[in-house]
Amino acid sequence: MRITSQLICQAADQLKGFVGLNRKTGHYIVRFSEDSFGMDVADDGIMAASEFVWGPGAEGTMILKRELIQLLMDQNIDARINITEPLRVYMNRRDVPEISAVRRLVSG
Repeated sequence: MRITSQLICQAADQLKGFVGLNRKTGHYIVRFSEDSFGMDVADDGIMAASEFVWGPGAEGTMILKRELIQLLMDQNIDARINITEPLRVYMNRRDVPEISAVRRLVSG
């Protein structure tokens, strides 16, 4: 199977869970319910993992950030977060630049 940038972006959009910055430790933590962060993560700082891995790029684009994917992979709960083969390939291919994409909300 050939891994394309489209498959990698789809895999990023299928990540599960929520990410929040723990104010006490300064580390990002992953939970599977927005309600399970407690007082250490501000409500407005909780985001879906599928959005967490994207950072702002130039001219209205978004960048699929390897650094942020790595933070999720470091949790060692790949199956629960839904880190799949396209994301693993992306993380291993440091010889290619990070993916830059125009993202739009598609109503379904």
